Amino acid sequence: MYLTVEKKQEMFTQYGNDVKNTGCAESQIALFTFRINHLTNHLRSNRKDFGTQNALLKLVGKRRRLLDYLKDREINRYREIIKKLNIRK
Repeated sequence: MYLTVEKKQEMFTQYGNDVKNTGCAESQIALFTFRINHLTNHLRSNRKDFGTQNALLKLVGKRRRLLDYLKDREINRYREIIKKLNIRK
């Protein structure tokens, strides 16, 4: 499996400041970004996998909504997470 429990805990500690802080916007955005990158790499080699393509589009939408929420609430946290994850090119 590409996403182990240890990897999730590491992401939650790094972006959510605690292992148990799994619901904060930053940790969710980091988790979605990791999954999006994994699915993008999968689709580069499997172009006709439309189920994965649909899942990828749903994840991108979820991440977009969380980023919009964070941008409306606290712009500094939004800018920080964008810089950490290098989302904007």
